[in-house]
Amino acid sequence: MLAMARAMAALCAWIGCVFAACSATPDAFTRSEPRGDTSRMEIYQLRAFVTAAKLGNLTRTAEALHVTQPAITAQIKALEEELGVALFDRRPGRIQLTRAGEVLLPDAEQVLTAAGHLSGRARDLQGEVTGALLLGTVAEPDSLRLGSFLGALVEALPLLEIRTRGGLAEELRDQVAAGLMQGAFYIGPHIPREVAGLALQTLHFRVAGPPALREAILRAGWRELAALPWIGAPAQHHTQTLLREAFARQGLVPRQVVECDEAAAPLSLVRSGVGLALLREDAALPASERGEVVIWPHARVGARLAFIHPRAAEHDPPIVAALSVLRGIWGLG
Repeated sequence: MLAMARAMAALCAWIGCVFAACSATPDAFTRSEPRGDTSRMEIYQLRAFVTAAKLGNLTRTAEALHVTQPAITAQIKALEEELGVALFDRRPGRIQLTRAGEVLLPDAEQVLTAAGHLSGRARDLQGEVTGALLLGTVAEPDSLRLGSFLGALVEALPLLEIRTRGGLAEELRDQVAAGLMQGAFYIGPHIPREVAGLALQTLHFRVAGPPALREAILRAGWRELAALPWIGAPAQHHTQTLLREAFARQGLVPRQVVECDEAAAPLSLVRSGVGLALLREDAALPASERGEVVIWPHARVGARLAFIHPRAAEHDPPIVAALSVLRGIWGLG
């Protein structure tokens, strides 16, 4: 308990210092006075701790932060030595927060948020917003209203270098949670708790199969449906997440015969008779009307299209501008 109290005190001291800087007047940034604080705690160590806590795996943490696994291990070990408590229980293939880690995690997240606020304040003091903004995209650009979004953002922040990178939903989530990507469009059952987000639209997906399986599909319950051949996607693709969770709620796993990572391919494969797939409703219904697919009538899977960003970046001028532009484009007030 004494060790945990000391660790809490160390983190609280950090929070106090960062918030003091955030609330300082502009003149305060020109003064430097010696302090008696000898803490060796570093922001990158706290980021490694928070990211590892969210991902639960050192390998995934290293990949998300673009460093080696030994480097992540060393950063966490150094932080544990500084705080005087163990933050994780190490087990084969995964890590789990200790009681001390659970207690200290919200404070570490608060430090990172405050540090992000401090960086945003500093950029405000510098005047025009410059630098680079890396944004992740999922699905087709038109469905994201990407052209309108980027056009308005360039007009609002002309000195900002904006780059986009396509990816799978869960990969983008990990990148944003780790602070390696400033924002991303995301599709999933809900906005992930490890990031902040703005819900843009509710999407619906339908189970669709080839006409050759019409009778089997229309007669099927969940168990019979799971036994039919399925066209899947990579594990981190949003449709695979939705499909997996829909069957998991029934205690079932669909029989996947093909994995496809091309956005337009599932509909083509369904039409060709390969198997069933989870398709966006705006693609499935017209295909059904044309007689190209058969829709299972007993389920309509909902999902959120959202723009997500790191919690620590909520005060960053580029993110503030991006959210404002998105609210206007999507009519969110």
